Amino acid sequence: MKKIFSTIIALVATLAVCAQTTKEYVDLGLPSGTLWATCNVGASAPEEYGNYFAWGETKPKQKYNVSTYKWCNGSIISMTKYNTDINYGIVDDKTELDPADDAATVNWGSEWCMPTAEEIEELYNLDYVTSEWSIQNGVKGRLITSKKNGNSIFLPVAGYRLDLSNGSLYEAGSNGYYWTNSCRTNSACILNFGMTAVGEMQYFNRAQGCSVRPVRVEKAVTASIDDVTANQKATKSGKYISDGNLVIVKDGKQYNVDGTKVK
Repeated sequence: MKKIFSTIIALVATLAVCAQTTKEYVDLGLPSGTLWATCNVGASAPEEYGNYFAWGETKPKQKYNVSTYKWCNGSIISMTKYNTDINYGIVDDKTELDPADDAATVNWGSEWCMPTAEEIEELYNLDYVTSEWSIQNGVKGRLITSKKNGNSIFLPVAGYRLDLSNGSLYEAGSNGYYWTNSCRTNSACILNFGMTAVGEMQYFNRAQGCSVRPVRVEKAVTASIDDVTANQKATKSGKYISDGNLVIVKDGKQYNVDGTKVK
């Protein structure tokens, strides 16, 4: 009996840990099928700022400048990784992060990564979403809502960190700066937005500390009704769901028309 009781306690503790570490995500119905996390790396709620990262680094720190930046030798013309121009250091022609240098992957696991520039661009494409200046629990930011399914994510305007001594925080409460996984020479591609700006892509000094909003490595199924196998109905006796919906067959897997996996 004691052994069974101990096993139950251990199981409950394990489930509690799993619950704490599970990360939520949202399907915004975007053309790419990108699934966006509901909060930043280092945050436990959508409105929390979370941690700040220099591009290509995976831990927050006190000082954000070229003297502490991992991928240079103390100056912007001495890059040691992710560089395409000989005038800025060692050339390796890398322009996208390796998983080992991706703050989302390292901190959240292999199912997550930092978004590409193309995935970020969908967040301010008003053909796909609406973007509203919003306040959640006293925190300012933008509420991005899908025009396709009504799902939404909140991006707080967390500012950025750059300082010679203590990583001073700039523009928090007025502008948001979110890294993508791509760079050019000594700068990296970033999403910038504020109260009046819905969003735009910019290039920022890689040594600055900015926010990271992860995306899932696995994409949502975005197949249209044309991809549905003709006359294929779900049945109680088959592998399909039992409510009679049509089923999409893609890459050997079965999905409902709305993109959810068949149970």
